[in-house]
Amino acid sequence: MAGQMDPESDSGAGRLRMNLYATTLCLAYQSLGVVYGDLSISPIYVFKTTFSGGLQLYEEDLEILGVLSMVFWSLTLIPLCKYIIFVLAADDNGEGGTFALYSLLCRHSRMGLLNTVDPPQEHISSCRSEMSKDTKISLLIKDFFEKHKSSRIVLVLVVFLGIGMVIGDGILTPTMSVLSAVYGIKVKFPELHENYTVLLACIILVILFALQHYGTHRVGFLFAPIMTAWLLCISGVGIYNIFRWNPGVICSLSPHYIYKFFKKTGKAGWSSLGGIVLCLTGAEAMFADLGHFSKLSIRVAFTGLVYPCLILAYMGEAAFLSKHKMDLHRSFYLAIPEVIFWPVFIIATLASVVGSQAIISATFSIVSQCRGLRCFPRVKIKHTSNQIHGQIYISEVNWILMVLCLAVVIGFRDTAMIGNAYGLAAVTVMLITTCLMFFIISTVWKQNILVAFLFVMIFGSPELLYVSACLSKVHKGGWLPLLFALIMVSLMSIWNYGTIKKDAFELENKVPLDRLLSVGQSIGISRVPGICLVYSSVASALPPMFAHFVTNFPAFHNTLIFVTLKSLMVPKVPVHERFHVNRVGPPELLLFRCIVRYGYKDVRDCYKFETQLVEEVEQFLKQEAHSKEMAVREQPPNRLSSAVGDEVSIASPEQWRNKIKDGNVECQEVNTLKEAREAGVVYMIGNIYVMARPISPFLKKFAIDFVYGFLRRNCRRPAIALGIPHPSLIEVGMLYQV
Repeated sequence: MAGQMDPESDSGAGRLRMNLYATTLCLAYQSLGVVYGDLSISPIYVFKTTFSGGLQLYEEDLEILGVLSMVFWSLTLIPLCKYIIFVLAADDNGEGGTFALYSLLCRHSRMGLLNTVDPPQEHISSCRSEMSKDTKISLLIKDFFEKHKSSRIVLVLVVFLGIGMVIGDGILTPTMSVLSAVYGIKVKFPELHENYTVLLACIILVILFALQHYGTHRVGFLFAPIMTAWLLCISGVGIYNIFRWNPGVICSLSPHYIYKFFKKTGKAGWSSLGGIVLCLTGAEAMFADLGHFSKLSIRVAFTGLVYPCLILAYMGEAAFLSKHKMDLHRSFYLAIPEVIFWPVFIIATLASVVGSQAIISATFSIVSQCRGLRCFPRVKIKHTSNQIHGQIYISEVNWILMVLCLAVVIGFRDTAMIGNAYGLAAVTVMLITTCLMFFIISTVWKQNILVAFLFVMIFGSPELLYVSACLSKVHKGGWLPLLFALIMVSLMSIWNYGTIKKDAFELENKVPLDRLLSVGQSIGISRVPGICLVYSSVASALPPMFAHFVTNFPAFHNTLIFVTLKSLMVPKVPVHERFHVNRVGPPELLLFRCIVRYGYKDVRDCYKFETQLVEEVEQFLKQEAHSKEMAVREQPPNRLSSAVGDEVSIASPEQWRNKIKDGNVECQEVNTLKEAREAGVVYMIGNIYVMARPISPFLKKFAIDFVYGFLRRNCRRPAIALGIPHPSLIEVGMLYQV
């Protein structure tokens, strides 16, 4: 009967919905240990840092209730409204973070400065964007950035600043969280000297970084249970303290207390914002770690567990403080009931390690992205899991982070000073995200400019207020993230500048194939068995490095494949669209070019790369043979021709028909390729020395000769970074004057 419902289809749809719900809840549970570790441990030090400055407590509870009100509305406005509702919607094909926003802007307009010009990129499905009508304002913004290169430079420097601050979090989060957790032991042993707590914090940090090379997947199953136990503990303790000490703290949820707080405290209240902002540390991770989870799972975890537990924890501590005004610097641990102190202390220490682990892993990921876009010196990336995508380990970054963490712990010792630095780094990243969202709303989403301004006013104003308060404490530790960000922005800019100049030199001095062939006839080039993979950044003609090699050693392998690795401003390039193969020169030369395209989130498998590359060339030969066969069947005999690479070869119809009939069109070159691979595969790569020209200005000489040269000499060599086996490596030394 028409309109009658099918019970089987209903049950199938029900099972599908149940599976979707189960998957979402599972991801939400897993996100607790990865995304919310940093945000969840903030109650340990927020009140302590806030009242460590000039803010004092008097008989009435106005200061405590005012701070609690600001904490509540900050958590509601920034993580809940800004990130959960708006920023998560600005994902780049499921990826989040500063690079995701910048990638969206690059693809929808000409705002990008890092995006290399690559015509095959237009055919990548993930590069295509939905076409919708631009507004008048969006066109004006796009035209402005297109006409003024300086605006694109400023934009990329802002992105670099955000990245530098995120990496700075990789230093400040472990030091702040571990040191704050360890200081809780002084509640039970107040006579314990500070040196012992610092030593214990250093031991925990050394163990944490020493275990990194095993990969987070080996202990990752513990992260979510630890953070779940931690959130339930602090919320339970919070409920206990609210009912025992001061149920009236619930009145502080009214924003009227914020007005009364600032009216009474004045400048001291404004300065205290540098401590209150610590309740927001880790909020950016909800967007940055989006690629490992889903939007719905992150929203469910935050609204269902993290947000209410944090609010209860802060309310409980405020209730305790209202009756114990002399215990400002130890309020979190003193508020824990005596019977459960040691279990909560242990969980707090474990939670601080989990929060540190999350930001360390995020630092590895963002360094990998920067390296992929050629904004960071070459480092060796180790993939620590074959099952879980994106879990990596970078030894150089790991040990540098450890040394800097130990230096900060030993040098500062005071969590208040570390908190000043920590807060500035965190809120700067949030403000940069807000600024980038203005361009996303106006140029990508193509909304009215008033909507974009409203977004900036609502969320940017409190963030700017927090930044101003943190900047007022530059002399009290706030200088640390500024110094580190300045160093990172300088290094990334100079490395990218030197790389661009090196590529420009190669393009200007590339060698046409016919010139090499004409020279080869006079010097007598010979061919040797095997396949040679020639790595270069030149996507047309021949790289000067190869021409230099052949001129001095007139021999190369039977099969040559010129490999160019391209990093695109997309998260991931589909595997079937990653390789772009074509032929160079006439067929008898067996020269090929392969452009390999990666996104900034793609994982490069060095061990499978050679196999994949040869298979792609083999597939190209088969498709080419099939096309020629179809051309023979369809075209008139007197018009049969085939375009091959840089040359056009004309074959007689009878010759092609005989080859196709015998099956030789496909088999000859494919068999030759297989025989060449069996003979051996070697890798040719340039060992390039870059120097500024003698007539260059001093600033350019300093950037290229000193800074870029220092980084190039001390970073991983190209062959090691690409995973090229040393016995099969041919390095060609070249000097480029840029």
